Amino acid sequence: MNAPITPEALLAKLKALPPERLGQVADFVEFLSTQEQRRQAGEELRAMWSRMSQEAFTDEIEQDVVAEVRAYRAERRKRGAT
Repeated sequence: MNAPITPEALLAKLKALPPERLGQVADFVEFLSTQEQRRQAGEELRAMWSRMSQEAFTDEIEQDVVAEVRAYRAERRKRGAT
């Protein structure tokens, strides 16, 4: 197992990279950030779902949830296209 890396050590490694590699690093960091956001959103959704009783989950609420998810996905696609 690798020892934890400090921010200072990571910055030193970044500074040692040639400029053309920094774009790859930035892409990977963005990928990791997106993955973390998705993980956190999933955890929040599971937590909300577990607190919600099935009796309270009406068709109207389900439609609202579906609409919110679709709107969020459309916004993400829009941001990705720009």
